[in-house]
Amino acid sequence: MDFKNAEELLSLCRRESAPISRIMLLRECSLGEIEAQTVMQRMSKALSIMRSSATIPLTQTVRSMGGLIGGQAQLLSLHARSGKSICGAVLQKAVGYAMAVLEVNASMGLIVAAPTAGASGVVPGLLLALQEEYQIPDERLLDGLLNAGAIGYLAMRNATVAGAVGGCQAEVGVASAMAASAAVELMGGSPEQCLDAASTVMMNMLGLVCDPVGGLVEYPCQNRNAAGVANALVAAELSLSGIRQLIPFDEMLAVMYKVGRSLPCELKETALGGCAAAPSACAHCMR
Repeated sequence: MDFKNAEELLSLCRRESAPISRIMLLRECSLGEIEAQTVMQRMSKALSIMRSSATIPLTQTVRSMGGLIGGQAQLLSLHARSGKSICGAVLQKAVGYAMAVLEVNASMGLIVAAPTAGASGVVPGLLLALQEEYQIPDERLLDGLLNAGAIGYLAMRNATVAGAVGGCQAEVGVASAMAASAAVELMGGSPEQCLDAASTVMMNMLGLVCDPVGGLVEYPCQNRNAAGVANALVAAELSLSGIRQLIPFDEMLAVMYKVGRSLPCELKETALGGCAAAPSACAHCMR
């Protein structure tokens, strides 16, 4: 049941008349020589950690080690409760959860790297928001995580998820592709629609640089996780509506990887360019 690219994944989905999550589960069982129950138990543990990291900062101020972020998720929660949010319920909650996870990560708390620590808020942010709004049971949410895992695996195998190699398009971009694909499956979309959504996300986030202020995974990382959630939601909506993606996911990964390798080193996690080189950012780091 192994697959090396999206084309092979889709072929297995068609052959087995199964969603991406099912194929990924069978792959894990086959290659890992473990029972499906064991895989689901591990995924359940991951979901529990995701939920905790996405919710604790909404009621408790969590300060980062570098002092660049902390309290933003709580502010978003208070803003929503005031009735003044201009986002829909799903996006508002997803953004809050995503930013919360980054606060936990930056304070050395426990998170699930999905696919990296710097992009760890996107997948739980969107999936937990969808669960609340559409009363999705945890069992189905685990399917979403398996689906997201398949997308992340393809990115790691055929491109990169490292900001130091491909910029933030490889971190938050891939995380957003994972979240979009998972969201499409959870909302009843086909495997083809899942991969269309993932491709759309990568297209829309193509060229995003990695420029952490002070070299810390805090700012602008937290804001970009919020933007990644929005991008994933838009891509999922487009795909579920029947809008097809011209460029297949395999090709989009190759494009992303090539663009990432073309970025100057100053824009790949070195904190020597982009936002990290802005005068205000530099001044803040010198305090």
